[in-house]
Amino acid sequence: MSDLSSSASTLAVVPTKQATLLQCMLAGAMAGTAVDTALFPLDTLKTRLQSKAGFAASGGFRGVYSGLTSAVIGSAPGASMFFVTYEGLKKTLTSVLPDPQHAPMVHMMSASGGEIAACFVRVPTEVIKQRMQTKQFTTTSAAFKSVIHNEGILGFYRGYFSTVAREIPFTCIQFPLYEYMKKTYASATHRQVVDPWEAAICGSIAGGIAAAITTPLDVIKTRLMLSQRNPVGTSGTPSNAYYSGIVSTFKRILAEEGPRALFSGVGPRVMWISIGGSIFLGVYEKVKVVVSRDN
Repeated sequence: MSDLSSSASTLAVVPTKQATLLQCMLAGAMAGTAVDTALFPLDTLKTRLQSKAGFAASGGFRGVYSGLTSAVIGSAPGASMFFVTYEGLKKTLTSVLPDPQHAPMVHMMSASGGEIAACFVRVPTEVIKQRMQTKQFTTTSAAFKSVIHNEGILGFYRGYFSTVAREIPFTCIQFPLYEYMKKTYASATHRQVVDPWEAAICGSIAGGIAAAITTPLDVIKTRLMLSQRNPVGTSGTPSNAYYSGIVSTFKRILAEEGPRALFSGVGPRVMWISIGGSIFLGVYEKVKVVVSRDN
């Protein structure tokens, strides 16, 4: 890694103009919205496969766009928050740790910080989205009112820590791998940066690998978010069994369903994030280039 990083950093190429945080926010918002809208059905199937109630009882292949409104509402601000934090931390940490050997650490710390910040925006909309995806509620307003009435404001952050516990390992795998692949390919082709379509391929591979490895954490997060004390949702569908705590949920799934249940929905998840990583990071890099040229 150190040899590749050093050779990439010493390429005799004129540096490109760096995107500002505002440009990163715009790029992240556009990329996030594109992914969440285009691949929402795969996300729905993944959520239903992970549901304790079972795939068929949670809706099967019907109404795969349930909860899309909530996803769209949280998509742009969540993605923007991630990339603003990620790029800001990466710039700061790179100045503190300029040695190319520290690049993986810088990318992991930056991505982790970005996810922690983004989850403040993303989790409330994720709670509503997943409960609608599994047919606990038929409208966004009904799901919103139920959370307020039964769980209060903190109910919107149910599963926050499990989401962070999933996202940090995911980004610690995906983004260093993504940056490494971009830098390696750019070095091999004697360029400073890769083209957006090349970045898209790197994002797809990195995302798929990270998705498969972190599926058990995603299952735990889904069970916690779907869990509610109210036994029946407005659609009349029985709610999922009540879960509380990351460790206790993990132990309960193992005891009641076995290790295989921790990889429920791994197929749609890997497919969704592989395609999503391609779109998300490809669009993100493209918008950064376009906006930078216009300024």
